[in-house]
Amino acid sequence: MMRSFFLYLSASRAARRFLMELPFAKRVSRRFVAGETLAEALDTTVALNAKGMTVSLDLLGESVHNEAEAKAATDAVIDMLEQMDRRGVQAYASLKLTALGLDVSEDLCVLNMRRVLTRAKELGRFVRLDMEGTPYTARTLQIFRTLRHEYAFDNVGVVIQSYLRRSEADMRELAAEGAAVRLVKGAYKEPPDLAFPDKADVDANFVKLLELYLADDARAAGAKLAVASHDEQMIAATRRYADAHHIGADAFEFQMLYGVRSALQESLVAEGYQMRVYVPYGTEWYPYYMRRLAERPANVWFIAKNFLRG
Repeated sequence: MMRSFFLYLSASRAARRFLMELPFAKRVSRRFVAGETLAEALDTTVALNAKGMTVSLDLLGESVHNEAEAKAATDAVIDMLEQMDRRGVQAYASLKLTALGLDVSEDLCVLNMRRVLTRAKELGRFVRLDMEGTPYTARTLQIFRTLRHEYAFDNVGVVIQSYLRRSEADMRELAAEGAAVRLVKGAYKEPPDLAFPDKADVDANFVKLLELYLADDARAAGAKLAVASHDEQMIAATRRYADAHHIGADAFEFQMLYGVRSALQESLVAEGYQMRVYVPYGTEWYPYYMRRLAERPANVWFIAKNFLRG
């Protein structure tokens, strides 16, 4: 029930207006958001790189409503890539296709993505397409394939959510294509005919999918896996499979969110695993922050303490 409540708040414009005006709101958002500016996010990236971690930088912002907004978002992502290069950080960009105009038109979105990926390739940078709710799943995968196969971009990856019933079929196809996939559990509210309602089923599917993607045939096809979870059971399952099949730590990477389980992130690096931290920034932090609370309602205590501090 708590998860559903925060997912509802993430989509509520009224709640957004009210909560973002509270004096402590911006302060508590810094638990999971590196700041409102690119400079702040890059400073955070430098600090994480110094700890042996790479970064996935995300300028927060979801659906735009016209071509001008989509162009502005595209320009901002390109600026992010160029500033990464100037600072010499070990990072790539993550973005949502709705921020680049998917709800305006698919042609516009593909055009903007081509601009981003062209500049990223010039700079030797990778770009990850984040996955949104189920109305966008098939469209995101279609555009991902258009970019890879029709326009020959090899510096783009995508995200698959283990709570979706369709994900096993998607992962099998992506593995055969040699695609780079970030595997997550999923953070949107979906109907039970599309998503597993029980955590045990989501977890079991997560393990099945990571094993599928680390299998010999998938890796031989060039498939690259990022295991994105803070769940120690999922991390342990990855390690067990890799050890049992003599898969080196350089064949996959773990990913976690900025501000979540930092000690675990550091311990995995110390053990020789690749760790990438997802670092969001920007003024549009509200939906992202609510989804983080939905994933781990224990963080509500963090809000309560900050509320009492004023």
